[in-house]
Amino acid sequence: MKIRELIDTAAIPGGETLRLFRRGGDHIIAIGGNELMNSRMSGSEEALAVMSCERLQGPDAAHLLIGGYGMGFTLRAALVALGPKAQVTVAELVPAIINWARGPMADLAAGCLDDPRVELVIEDVGAVIAAASGRYDAILLDVDNGPDGLTHPANDRLYSPAGLTKAKAALRPGGLLAIWSAAPDARFTKRLAAAGFRVEEVSVRARAGGKGARHVIWFARAG
Repeated sequence: MKIRELIDTAAIPGGETLRLFRRGGDHIIAIGGNELMNSRMSGSEEALAVMSCERLQGPDAAHLLIGGYGMGFTLRAALVALGPKAQVTVAELVPAIINWARGPMADLAAGCLDDPRVELVIEDVGAVIAAASGRYDAILLDVDNGPDGLTHPANDRLYSPAGLTKAKAALRPGGLLAIWSAAPDARFTKRLAAAGFRVEEVSVRARAGGKGARHVIWFARAG
């Protein structure tokens, strides 16, 4: 049996403590008793990027905002799907996450943070969204296990009616808000519609190849 080895910890501003583990060749990021990310399960995070890019009118030169670097699955998939003139802004609240990407998980990151199309911002994605106006073709959010502030209580405002209004304002006309979740949430689907988005809810598998638990991605199109 492979032993889970604690590699490092990181405090979330205004929240709890993240822990990075290594088990054999795999890495795990956990908070409390919840396993947030596992390097063996990347399917739905990659789908967040791939399916978002498929829904863009001009992916070759699009500007994406990705909220939460995590283990980089969404960023790496987006860079493959986008063209050479595209831009990807990554907003990551916890600096240690980036240190882990450049340190113990450098092989997993595969240099994605050094891609010239990438702009890294160490900032709350909610603040980045609030400061933008008609800037992004798509906003991809994977900062919690769903539309609630599990990792960072302030994230609740991202999913509130006011937060969704700000996200809509940060998008270009016809832009896309894509939100990853570990489980469905009918009330949140209705909240997106009430905020003026055209909503598509898609079930995706946690692992590549159609395996693992089912996760949910909302694709909300700004009018």
